[in-house]
Amino acid sequence: MVAGQTLLPADPAPTLGPNDDWLDRFHAAEPATMEECYRLHFSAVKRSIERVLDGADAETAVHELFCRLLANAEVRRGFRGGSLEAWLVTAARHLAIDYVRRRNRERPCGDLTFAERSDERAVARMEAHLLIRRFEREILPEKWRATFVARFLEQRSQREAASVIGIHRTTLAYQELRIRKLLRKFLLEGKAE
Repeated sequence: MVAGQTLLPADPAPTLGPNDDWLDRFHAAEPATMEECYRLHFSAVKRSIERVLDGADAETAVHELFCRLLANAEVRRGFRGGSLEAWLVTAARHLAIDYVRRRNRERPCGDLTFAERSDERAVARMEAHLLIRRFEREILPEKWRATFVARFLEQRSQREAASVIGIHRTTLAYQELRIRKLLRKFLLEGKAE
């Protein structure tokens, strides 16, 4: 830039040749050259990114591009001459597209479709059903099966369960306590007494 001359961001950027002194200063990340690059091309980079992203994501991507230029000599050496603005706009568009792709891969668990949630619930119910059947078959003594069904599967109160089974409530409470211990061991340790 010539002393006393100011370039507005709307001014077209010069086309640079591979032997231009400005290009060497750009590759060396000379502070004045990098500042000039930022001021001249910020608007074009921002417009390019805003075609893909909006809001805070767009602002972040704009500043990430210029930060990469400042921090990484390899990135700066990627520009070998020609239109710097065209090169920056292309890099900006690629950065924005990469950002969108990355964001789309990061889908939170709560962001499932209704069908996916229904499928997951069905699978969970099936797994729970199989686990209960395995517990009944492999661990639960036959004499406590009625208590298990009434209290754990049918969710009856102790009084109601005792009445339906035809045993004293205290007997039912004892059996329930023993079943809980067996169930805890089965679920947590994979064993039974």
